[in-house]
Amino acid sequence: MSKEKKRLVLALALIFAVNIFIIALAQKASADLYKKGSSGATVSEIQSRLKNWGYYSGSVDGVYGSQTEKAVRWFQQKNGLQVDGQVGDLTLAALGMTPKGNSGGARGGDLNLLARLISAEARGEPYEGQVAVGAVVLNRIKHPSFPNSIAGVIYQPGAFSCLDDGQFNEPVAESAYRAAQDAMNGWDPSYGAIYYFNPATATSKWIWSRPLIVNIGKHRFCA
Repeated sequence: MSKEKKRLVLALALIFAVNIFIIALAQKASADLYKKGSSGATVSEIQSRLKNWGYYSGSVDGVYGSQTEKAVRWFQQKNGLQVDGQVGDLTLAALGMTPKGNSGGARGGDLNLLARLISAEARGEPYEGQVAVGAVVLNRIKHPSFPNSIAGVIYQPGAFSCLDDGQFNEPVAESAYRAAQDAMNGWDPSYGAIYYFNPATATSKWIWSRPLIVNIGKHRFCA
């Protein structure tokens, strides 16, 4: 190999190594990670949300101890996340919390969570129907029979079948992000519905008893 080729190979190898190093630093800087030994306001919020949903029974003291770690593992196991007892960006998003590195981004926290549900529940539905599914979640927050947060409504046991059949963890459709934002901005094509179902697959007599408000695509939206 000539000297020029050797210099070119070395230069390319150096450029490649520098790029990998920069990417690694960027990923490290953008990712939040809370684990045993962490403390502060974010840990308190994690504990509070886990406590409200029945995963955690300890004190909301902002100290990430063994009991908090155990609760996080339980939450991760129940929601299809990597079970490591540590709260990174994905677990934060599942908790309905926006990672600090994404605090200015449009796809963190509640919006990301709502978009994921819309994509799983209304994939292939007309856009209006996707927005309506998001509106149902928001309508439930205002209703006294449901939890008072997006994450609480979505993760309420038995509320949405997509959390049980794996659809919730599928890639999110681009339209679902727009639908989630439109729903959060106040558009409600469901006209206040708190339930919806697909009549072609529904087997519950109870859901059929709910008063119909509107049909959109394959879904019936009900009071």
